[in-house]
Amino acid sequence: MQAAPPRLALGLVADVQFADAEDGHDFGGCRRRYYRHSLRLLREAVREWAGESPPVGLVLQLGDCIDGQNARRGEAESALQRVLEVLGQLSVPVHHAWGNHELYNFSRARLARSGLYSRAAAGSHGPADPECHAYHCSPAPRLRLVVLDSYDTSTLGRDPGSPRCQESLRLLREKNHNDDLNSPEGLKEPHFVAFNGGFSQAQLDWFDEVLKFSDENQEKVIVMAHVPIHPSASNGVCLAWNYEAALSVIHAHGCVVCVLAGHLHDGAYCQDSHGVHHLTLEGLIETPPESNAFGTMYVYEDKLVLKGRGRIPDRVMHF
Repeated sequence: MQAAPPRLALGLVADVQFADAEDGHDFGGCRRRYYRHSLRLLREAVREWAGESPPVGLVLQLGDCIDGQNARRGEAESALQRVLEVLGQLSVPVHHAWGNHELYNFSRARLARSGLYSRAAAGSHGPADPECHAYHCSPAPRLRLVVLDSYDTSTLGRDPGSPRCQESLRLLREKNHNDDLNSPEGLKEPHFVAFNGGFSQAQLDWFDEVLKFSDENQEKVIVMAHVPIHPSASNGVCLAWNYEAALSVIHAHGCVVCVLAGHLHDGAYCQDSHGVHHLTLEGLIETPPESNAFGTMYVYEDKLVLKGRGRIPDRVMHF
């Protein structure tokens, strides 16, 4: 008897962090970053997705598609256009998470007018705040994709004098007493650093309503965000500020099968106590030119099958 075909195939990639610059290193100075090569690796991914059988139905870009140094170089707009041109070669929708590096380059208001504002795609619905890049859509029957905005509460991308920014800064300084707010050194809760962010209560309430709808309609839900929301799918630092609140919403429902994230370039995986799979994808930016880091995820009735390339391992996740 022939196995049933997958309901949907998804392309996955995280942390391209393209800049037209020579190779460099991370903030610690010890991990190599391949700024210019990352775009070539993305082209390879797009070529492979375009030739997939069964065909890829959509691509999930998990955030940080361009590097923060583009802002200093005056190349933010041109770098973004080069990434979007590569992804635009696909004939399927691309869903974008917003990461910290997008917000180093652009304000939230500018991102809401850019090609990264995939919330504007037909059939997607989000919270009342149009600058919150959270939304949901149904790419296949009884399957829902929810994109979360893990910098809805953040000091990044907002006018420093705005109430939202001031409240985020107050929360951050309450938890982080270092002069450098990007440093987790000595912190009891090391994820309270400026390069992370969190979810507003309005977004969490909206998320809860979406999952309630999916429960009632017997849908399976895949969630994506830039920042991981489970400590075991993280290094303890790259973690959303109020990850517990997001997990509480997910665990109050039975429909979520997988949470996808980027941000942590090493990647990580766990299945939590409620059976939800948390997959943090390895970052393209720290992938040597002779390798790669992207994947194709096949959605079946009872499992997700990840076919990884290069640094990303194959994985089967049952639900």
